[in-house]
Amino acid sequence: MENEEKRIVLKGIDIPFMDLVVLLVKLAFAAIPAMIVIFAVFGLLSTLFGGVFNMFMFRI
Repeated sequence: MENEEKRIVLKGIDIPFMDLVVLLVKLAFAAIPAMIVIFAVFGLLSTLFGGVFNMFMFRI
């Protein structure tokens, strides 16, 4: 088994315009469910911590 080091040099990336458009549209559609999940997690955390820290508020 040889211990040769293999190197790769990347000089440029040639992506056709329509392939790039399709990739970005798919990325935008994939971001929508991710935003919904993140919103739900932050909503749950804010409800939880809001209820916990509400116990320490002064009541007049």
